[in-house]
Amino acid sequence: MHFNPYNLLAGFVFGTLGWGAFSYGRKLELWQPRAIGLALMLYPYFTDNSWLLWGAGAGLLVLLGFYHHE
Repeated sequence: MHFNPYNLLAGFVFGTLGWGAFSYGRKLELWQPRAIGLALMLYPYFTDNSWLLWGAGAGLLVLLGFYHHE
């Protein structure tokens, strides 16, 4: 794991959004936002490439947009 500022920022941003998505899915008993939230919280620990880190996070957030229920 590289400790450059961009990777730390990405981990914080996507981890925080993942925690919110996980809590949202748990509250409404939906498995899709829970799974996406868990992925958003965990994938920064396994990704060293900055481009992949930001790209995967953006992709998961777009996926989360399709699975929110209002």
